[in-house]
Amino acid sequence: MHGCVRGHDGRRRGREVRVSSSDRIIFPATARTAALTKLDVVRYYLAVGDGIMRALSHRPTTLERWPKGVHPDIVVSTREKGGGDAFFQKRIPRGAPDYVQTSRIEFPSGRHADEVCPTEIAVVGWAAQMGTITFHPWPVRDTDVDHPDELRIDLDPQPGTDFDDAVRVAAEARALLEELGYAGFPKTSGGRGVHIYVRIEPRWTFTDVRHAAIAFGRELERRLPGQVTTKWWKEERGECIFVDYNQNARDRTIASAYSIRPKPGAPVSAPVTWDELPAVQPEDFTVATMPARFAEVGDRHGAIDYVHHSLQPLLDLYERDGAGEMPYPPDYPKMPGEPKRVQPSRDRDRPRD
Repeated sequence: MHGCVRGHDGRRRGREVRVSSSDRIIFPATARTAALTKLDVVRYYLAVGDGIMRALSHRPTTLERWPKGVHPDIVVSTREKGGGDAFFQKRIPRGAPDYVQTSRIEFPSGRHADEVCPTEIAVVGWAAQMGTITFHPWPVRDTDVDHPDELRIDLDPQPGTDFDDAVRVAAEARALLEELGYAGFPKTSGGRGVHIYVRIEPRWTFTDVRHAAIAFGRELERRLPGQVTTKWWKEERGECIFVDYNQNARDRTIASAYSIRPKPGAPVSAPVTWDELPAVQPEDFTVATMPARFAEVGDRHGAIDYVHHSLQPLLDLYERDGAGEMPYPPDYPKMPGEPKRVQPSRDRDRPRD
């Protein structure tokens, strides 16, 4: 079975996106939700078009593709390949339509790739037709791919904690943002976490933005001892909310607002207001429920581009703190000033009690 959908760009120019195997089941039915086809996924993204484009517009974007659908026996691969199991695609697929633009980005290894860079909703529809479930945009625009315009605060519940704990930490994060004079925009992760985005002036490097995230996390750690951690090694985190500062490192991305997550029931990463956050649960927002909410309240991140803040207050806090650099992810080359990158329990030089 085949189908087609029609989207519009900002000039209201229609494009037809052909959806092959449109009745393929992407999300099997659960006890609470009906099965979803590929055409359902494409139509969902068109229904939230203004919101998903606000999150992706002119941003290099990694595509998380599930060509066979979301099933528990499929494991997502970090390597790109031509099809089969789920995988992350960092380079534009062969045979992409001519309206799909790209942006060249550089990885920490020094290699580069031409990533899909959505400029209109038809690109999102085409990517969904190609089996994309989740969109992972870089925090940069195609006009300047080396200077992020977004600080991303990822509140990640560790074992023994849950979404409600992340929400409580988010309340303190909101207070800290207000003290800094920043406008923060929260969203559910689509899982158990909370993400907060802050638009910044594109004047600083990825290293600077990562240092700002470290400073923000350390301040939350001081304010909420025993509830928040910035420890990189899992064995040191305890039952805390981890502020994942490395989500601001080059080539690290977060599922965009309105992205579907590959979990039973097709949950989505949902923008919410600060006042809504304590009253919601991640399972409230799905492919089935989000279009009606979007039609009623619009994009809760609609004002996110109205102001871009200076990162300097957080960089000053990083310098005053004096604790210095923290570990990078294991696939990065050794970075300047980075402490020893070894799990504490395996560090033979670590002092023992």
